[in-house]
Formats: sequence, C-alpha cells, structure tokens
Amino acid sequence: MSEPQEPGESRDVVGRMRALGLRTDPDALAAWLRDAHRQRLGPTETVEQLIAMERRTREANNLAQRTRLAMIGTPKPLDRFDWQHPRSIDRARYESLLSMDFLRTGENVLLRGPSGVGKTTLAQHLALGALAAGKTVRFGTLSTAMADLLKQESVPATERRLKRYLLPDLLVLDSCAVLGNVESRSLEPRFVGVVAHSTPHCPGSPELTGRRATPGWRCST
Repeated sequence: MSEPQEPGESRDVVGRMRALGLRTDPDALAAWLRDAHRQRLGPTETVEQLIAMERRTREANNLAQRTRLAMIGTPKPLDRFDWQHPRSIDRARYESLLSMDFLRTGENVLLRGPSGVGKTTLAQHLALGALAAGKTVRFGTLSTAMADLLKQESVPATERRLKRYLLPDLLVLDSCAVLGNVESRSLEPRFVGVVAHSTPHCPGSPELTGRRATPGWRCST
C-alpha cells in the first residue's frame, strides 16, 4: 500500500466509491481507508475487507427495511415471558417453531388460548425470528385486514390488495376472534380460506392467533 492519504484524498476516494453504488456510511469508509493504509494491507485483503463491510451494511439495511414493512411492533422480551400463566404453555413446542421449519415446509401455525396469555407476544417473536432468517413478514390483526379488503371498490382491486397479504414469506394475523362488524364476520371464513389454501401457489405461510380452533392448522396452546 502507498503512504497514508491526506483527508482530502480520502474523501475523494470515498466519493467515487459511493458513486459506484457502495452503501456503507462515508465516515465508516473513510475510517476504514485510513486503517487499511496504516496496516499496509495487500490488494486481496483490502478488497476482501471492503466486500465484507459492504455486505454487512446491505444486510443491515435489508433487515431494517423488512422490519419496517412487517409492522410487528416491539414485543416484551421472551426472557420475561411467563410460561406458566394462566396455565402451562408447551414451551418446547413453541421454541421448535423458532427454527422456521414450518416456513420451509409451507405449514400453518395457530396460537390458540384465552385473552391475556401472550399469544400476540409469541407471534411477534416468531415474526422477528423469520426476519432474522432473511424472510419477509407482514403482521396485523384480522379485523384490520378485513377492513382493508372490504373498502376496495372492485373485485380486481380486492385481488390486488390481497396480494399484499399473500406475497410475504410469513403472514401473521392477530386477534382472529375479534371482528368489527357483521359484514366482516361473513367474509372472515373466505379470507382465512384464501390465506390457508394459497400456500401451494405462493411462498407465504400464514400464522393466526385467536381463541378458536381452525381446522387443518397446527396449534400451539
């Protein structure tokens, strides 16, 4: 490597790297350049470090974007979750879901139980686990999804909007027993049926939380 560059030269190099499409923060690139010169790295090692730094940046940006679009919220940490309230929850069974095998096999998951036992929290952590595994996620309540679909003014518009729910790798529908009006209650079985039976035709696996059992779904109570 050549002698350490002056600050102006370093900024010029960073600017050209950014112009080529590198997404790493300019200050981080400048600091790395100074360190690379100080260590007198060889060409191969220099390129390897640059690639590794840029990959980490892109992966972090991708995760941040997928997290924002997933709309999961901030759940209570699992290490503070009460697995014995109000009765014992099959912790081992739930933790087996964190492997995300159900996504690879296209299976569906139903978290079922009375209000206040933590179904939403467990569903949120499954969704966060899917994001960490590089998957896309959409999280919301069934009533909100129903309202979103019902306000569409035509069948084609409804079908287009439905794709927003079917395209992610994991769809989480919370509070499935709570629906706001008679019209949405009449549409609920159709919507859940579409989601549940669409997995052979799209990559997403739906997950529901609610107080009722749903035929054909794996349950974790």
